[in-house]
Order: sequence, then C-alpha cells, then structure tokens
Amino acid sequence: MALSKGFEVEMYTGTPNGDVVGLSDKITASLDGFVREPDSRNVEYTTAPSSSYDQLLCSLLLPRQQLRNYLQQLGDYTLIPGSTLSLGGSDRFVRSDPNNPYHDYIEQTYGTKVVTASIHINIGISDPEVLMRACRLIRVEAPLFLALSASSPFIDGKATGYHSTRWGIFPQTPSRVPLFASHGEHIQWVEAQLAAGTMQNVRHLWSSVRPNGDKRPYDLNRLELRICDLVTDPIALLAITALLEARILQLIANPELDPLIASKFTADELIDMTAANEMAAATNSLDASLQHWQDGRTILAHDWIAEIYDSVWMTAKENGFSCFLSPLQKILREGNEAQKWLQLHKVGVSTHSVMTQAIANIRDREIELQEKICSSVVS
Repeated sequence: MALSKGFEVEMYTGTPNGDVVGLSDKITASLDGFVREPDSRNVEYTTAPSSSYDQLLCSLLLPRQQLRNYLQQLGDYTLIPGSTLSLGGSDRFVRSDPNNPYHDYIEQTYGTKVVTASIHINIGISDPEVLMRACRLIRVEAPLFLALSASSPFIDGKATGYHSTRWGIFPQTPSRVPLFASHGEHIQWVEAQLAAGTMQNVRHLWSSVRPNGDKRPYDLNRLELRICDLVTDPIALLAITALLEARILQLIANPELDPLIASKFTADELIDMTAANEMAAATNSLDASLQHWQDGRTILAHDWIAEIYDSVWMTAKENGFSCFLSPLQKILREGNEAQKWLQLHKVGVSTHSVMTQAIANIRDREIELQEKICSSVVS
C-alpha cells in the first residue's frame, strides 16, 4: 500500500558567485507552477502527488530545469543551495508583493528569520484519525528528519554554530502546539487560535509537522513535514521521504506505535522533550544527543535513525521502494550537506568558496540525473 507523496520546494535564486537575487516576480509571471514567497529572493514549486518514486524524481527535476533555462534568459543567474542567506543579505527584507497585508504582518513580526528555503514533504492519509496518529509519531521523530536534511550552517558568510540555522532561529507559531489526541481536538484548537489572533489564518501554523488539506482544519488529507532544510539532491530527498513513508506505513500496521500509547511520558512532557530534541538537532544534526520519546534514554540522532532504518526496511521492501530508502545509508556514512560544508570550512576553505562549489555541484548533479533517468520525458 504505497502512499501518495508530494513536495513543496523553496529555493533561492542568484548568481553563480553566490549572491542571492530577488527574481520571483519575474519567474511567477513567466512560468506556470511557481509561486512567490513573501521575500522575492526565493521561489517555490510544488510536485503533483504520486505514489511512484520514479515519477517523483522527474517531478523534482523537470521544473528546476525549466527554471534554470528561464534564469539564463534573464542573465547569469542560477539556483543556490542551502536554507539560509548563507553569504549575505539577512539585514533586509526584499518584498515580493508590497501590497499583500499578510506579507506586511510577516515582515513586521518576524523579519528575515522567515526568509529561508526548505522542503516540505507531504504524505497522503485520508482517514483524519489515522492522520492525527501519524502526526503524533512524526512530530516526536521530526528532529531525526532535520538531522538528515540540515543544510544551513552559515548566515552572512559566517558559521553560526548551528547545522540548521534555519530551524534554530525559525519562529515556530503558535509557540506551543499540542500533540492532538483527535481530529476534533485539532479543530477546536485551531478555531481558538484564530479567535485569539495567535494564528492569522489557517496557514499560519508553523510547526515541524502539521495536518493539511483543502479546507483546514476540517477537511484534511495529508501529513506535512515542515522541519526539513532544503535537500538539493533528489536521490537524498527521496531516501528521506522513503524513511518517512515506511515509518507511517509501520504505524498504520501497528497503531500501538502511537506516542500517546507507547511512551512512558505525558503529552506535555513529550512536547517539551521534542522541542529540546529539535534544538539539539538544529545545532549538531546527526551528531546530536537526543532523548528517545519512548523511554527517555539518551541516543545519538545518527544511531536512532539507523535503528528506525533497520526496523522499517522490510516494510519498504514489501511495498516496493526499499531501493529508494537505501541511499539513506550514504547520508549516515558521509554526513549531511551542512556537515560536509563545515568540514571544508574547518580546514580553511572560505564560506564563499564552499557555497560557490555547492552551487556548481547541484547543477552538475541535476544534469547527471536528468540524462540518466528523466531525459525521455524532457520536452
């Protein structure tokens, strides 16, 4: 029973030299399928839901190729990896839509803390109570997905002390989100937040995981994992997604994995523990020391991910996507993007050189994958 999956991909645009340049107004006016963020320096595209990993791979690559071709028409512009303004520009907000009142609120309330790029992974789950159960489990394990995806160790040319500066400084809103025990509790809570003004609208729920759908909070049909930094390599992203899908399928088969059943901690204690784990993962990613939600034991993020990988492998194999899960081992072995960049930085490579090399690397990787896998569907 493969689940449907889709992505929201936010990326910065700029020069091969690493300067981030706001072009989203031109992009969204000229290309279908791209939407503006409040700041014009990044742009978002969304892949159509699919249960096929092969199809998802090309759905990730083809809009990016289209965007790269368009950027070349505008000038010497390209796509820039990372989830923060790595080489500069965090001192100012560059509005994409000066007349949008919600964007006014975002700029005035949060400033450039929200001018980040990321990946949101959506997994289709039609039963609202199963969806809430999945949100509970993935919420307490979200720090592990952050650890795998961290790609924002720099801001304004300096190492910040975080592996994911994006999540380290991101204004999670509202500040405390429950582990919803039911769909009904979620509806009541959202209605109360809207009435109190702690949420400006139903989209203004910025937590690591949230239930999503066409008429939130009433009609829900997917889990949205929002904690991940931008993962530029599609193979790595699909491996992270395969871990997420296999874990949810495991939960569907065994509802006893629900943290409200399987943990010795109360829901409030789990929220506090998870918040601390998120900050630890934002700081040290795969090397972070975390508390396990079931019994409170201390475990390295790397080792916890390896444990889950082993436990879900057969689920992935039985559902035909274990080959997409297996590249996760490479991330565990070699490190995530932030760790690789910081290794270079520690031996004296400048932040500028690290980022310009990364820009070239993702371009070359996309070309390689397109030629190997997606060339037959490129128009």
